[in-house]
Amino acid sequence: MIRPDPTDREPPERWAVLAVLSVGILLAMGPWFSAAAVAPFLRAEWGIAGLGVTLLSVTVQVGFAAGALAIAASGAADVVSSRVLFAAGAFGAAIANLAFALLAHDPAVAALFRFLTGVSLAATYPIGMKVLAGWFRRERGLAIGVLVGGITVGSASPHLLRAAGAIAGADWRSIVIVASAGAAAGGLLVLAGTRRGPFEVPEPAFSLRLAARAWRDPAVRLANIGYLGHMWELFAMWTWIPAFLVASFAAGGLDDPVAAGFAAFVVVAAGGVGSIVAGALADRLGRTTLTMAAMAASGTTALVMGFAFGGPPALVLVVGVAWGLTIVADSAQFSTAVSELAPAGTAGSALSLQVALGFVLTSATILFIGAFDPADATGWRLAFATLALGPAIGILAMWRLRGRPEAMLMANGNR
Repeated sequence: MIRPDPTDREPPERWAVLAVLSVGILLAMGPWFSAAAVAPFLRAEWGIAGLGVTLLSVTVQVGFAAGALAIAASGAADVVSSRVLFAAGAFGAAIANLAFALLAHDPAVAALFRFLTGVSLAATYPIGMKVLAGWFRRERGLAIGVLVGGITVGSASPHLLRAAGAIAGADWRSIVIVASAGAAAGGLLVLAGTRRGPFEVPEPAFSLRLAARAWRDPAVRLANIGYLGHMWELFAMWTWIPAFLVASFAAGGLDDPVAAGFAAFVVVAAGGVGSIVAGALADRLGRTTLTMAAMAASGTTALVMGFAFGGPPALVLVVGVAWGLTIVADSAQFSTAVSELAPAGTAGSALSLQVALGFVLTSATILFIGAFDPADATGWRLAFATLALGPAIGILAMWRLRGRPEAMLMANGNR
């Protein structure tokens, strides 16, 4: 009789590791949108236009892409302990964000510190996924959903800090300092509370040749196009939704930036719930089914949100929460699909290229929406209609992927 290999058993402590890792990454992500959260203060203090502040968000995206490629190319993730690398990234983000608060007095210096924040954060999000993969085989979809939920709520947290800070009379530097302290705490938590999982395997260093080989595979290319369609919408929405809510609430009779700040937190953080639900369903429904449904819902809601501008604040908030729930629900499924579809030996490089392309694209869409200079209903409707183009292209790509025989390689045959 063949006995089961004990090394294949799911370790019982995996859920405790997931809890620590999710809280740690929630805290570590606080610096990401710190500049976007305090944008009104920066405009007033530095006398710069809205697009100038937007560049501070863009430099984080570019820094993240650069950091992710550097880690992948150097093979650092297989030389340095994952928990140590995560902690170093969280501490680096905390320091760079702290320097932004204490040393930056103009956009040029601030942009440098924001870039370094993005570079540092590249050692938290992808490395957190690597730690997770070392602990989960079964129920990995749910586990990834929980982790992405932590990332989402962490990205929303600066808006909560700004709203609470406004009530307490704190200046913008105090808000950014608190976010930095949270990131350092998140690094310490992961450093102390996680360890290498039994399923963790080394990953080959990034190779442009291997990434190109994977891209030439039609199924991998379609999964990547679906991901880019998703990313076209996601970070531009997260960046611009606070400004939209302030303007919409004021047009609807509620001229209260604090209420709008709390609303922005709720809208973005709602994606945490969407991520967990989607993660639990992904392996059963299939990658293409879930991603197409999520993109159809988020793209439609983007259009509705534009036309809701100036409506009753409660209605605008409900539509915003629906958008927040759906816009990030499919996020983890594209990378999972590439890992399942990529030719043998190319998955690591293919995923690194996917991340880099996605975050460079987000930089373009964040700036593109800013170019509309949305200050009234017409501007916001055009801006959000533009965001809806990404999900439309993503749905088409995933529909074509669904019709290919390789689709049966995903989610245990669930396309």
